[in-house]
Amino acid sequence: MRLEINQNITAMLQQDDTRSLLLMDDEKCNGAASFTTSEILTLPAAPDKKTVMNNRMHPSTSLTRWLANTSPFWFSVFSAGAAFCLYTCVYALRKTFSAATFEGLVYLGISYKVWIVTFQVIGYALSKFIGIRVIAELKRADRKRGILTLTIVAGISWLLFALVPLPFNMIFPFINGLTLGMIWGMVFAYLEGRRVTEVLGAGLSVSLIFSSGFVKSVGGLIMANWDTSQWWMPFVTSCLFAIPLGLFLWLLDQLPPPSAADELLRTKRKPMNATERWRFVLTFWPGIILFILCYMFLTAFRDFRDNFSAEIWETLGFGSSPEIFTTTEIPASLVVLVIVGCLMRIKSNKTALMINHVLIMGGLVLVGVSTALFEQTIITAPTWMATTGLGLYLGYVPFNSIFFDRLLAAFRYIGTVGFVMYLADSFGYLASVGVLFYKEFGQPDATWLGFMINSGYWLSGLGLLLIGGSMIYFHLKHRHMASMAPDSFVPGLSFNATK
Repeated sequence: MRLEINQNITAMLQQDDTRSLLLMDDEKCNGAASFTTSEILTLPAAPDKKTVMNNRMHPSTSLTRWLANTSPFWFSVFSAGAAFCLYTCVYALRKTFSAATFEGLVYLGISYKVWIVTFQVIGYALSKFIGIRVIAELKRADRKRGILTLTIVAGISWLLFALVPLPFNMIFPFINGLTLGMIWGMVFAYLEGRRVTEVLGAGLSVSLIFSSGFVKSVGGLIMANWDTSQWWMPFVTSCLFAIPLGLFLWLLDQLPPPSAADELLRTKRKPMNATERWRFVLTFWPGIILFILCYMFLTAFRDFRDNFSAEIWETLGFGSSPEIFTTTEIPASLVVLVIVGCLMRIKSNKTALMINHVLIMGGLVLVGVSTALFEQTIITAPTWMATTGLGLYLGYVPFNSIFFDRLLAAFRYIGTVGFVMYLADSFGYLASVGVLFYKEFGQPDATWLGFMINSGYWLSGLGLLLIGGSMIYFHLKHRHMASMAPDSFVPGLSFNATK
């Protein structure tokens, strides 16, 4: 039966019969969902009329044509590598400043670094709220121009930060965050809705882990070896990464659009207008509330750890070792890359969605357990920082890539990951701002290290309850919708439940 379905799909693709392909009945769609991984990856690249039209609208280069016809392995290596390197360069424009401590500088009784971090996070959070609409409606032709424009403004903001005197230069980290907050959605839009999205999303998401340590190491070395002040260091770093950023952006822009086979297995992706976005929220609102609350805790913890890692390492006795930022993050990067990439082998989108929940839960448990072991002096400080980082990113990375991709695919919902991702991100960074204010005004005497330890326990406990509730909701929702007739669903929902 499976061979017959495979042959039918292949024939439809070769005959440009996209309509029959996308409107297969439930029995055939369930059959398609039972392909082996190798069968999925070897489905033809899609000469359907829509894809041909998309390719004509997209600048055709020899590299684009090669990517459209090469094997999934080399396509994945190229795409994940380009996305990883591009976002690492973008991260250098955003987070290098956190390698500096701005020690002794206080304004209105508050540490100057707290002011800088707060202004940037507020800008970043505002950008996420704006991105709910912008990213959801963004067209392919606008991605490259948007990324290039926003990164240039972000780099100039650090130049002005160095030139304008205190305290008026605090506004420029806000501008930096406002511009860079939409880059992630633009980059991921190149990767979503493909048969190999897990691998591509893993490559992009691992850049969050690797670059978090890498760019701070670069910033620390620039200050130590180039006699650069903490005010000029962010702009100098931005200049270093400017040319590589442009190169990797050009490479990523050469990717061809998703094929018809991609759309069959992962659901068609298209921009969502306001009505479609609202309909999506009404359809899944209980689950959305649960996973957004969990993501808020993850984002706040991750942002706190990222922004004040220099202070935490200094408290732990490693303040004079800039390389410690990178060496403790690389193991987590590799482990997360392997685990998330392996999810591609799961054919059922529903099963993959449930496993994403389990992966997040495992990460939350690891944060709590490793923190308890550190407090009991069973593990060392570097081991604790590495394991909390691993647990954090096992929970955080799926939300920034494959979780939402599998959510849309499991429910056969035609839309874009960017909308769901930015809906969660906007509230996540709002929580990050709240944590900063709580630390500064609610617990002003708490040390950075002590605050992180307590936060780890709260994240582990409450996060497990919330993501567990989300898992139960989407399991029951999928089972309920699978029992309904497709024509009884809300408009805009193209549902064929996968096994």
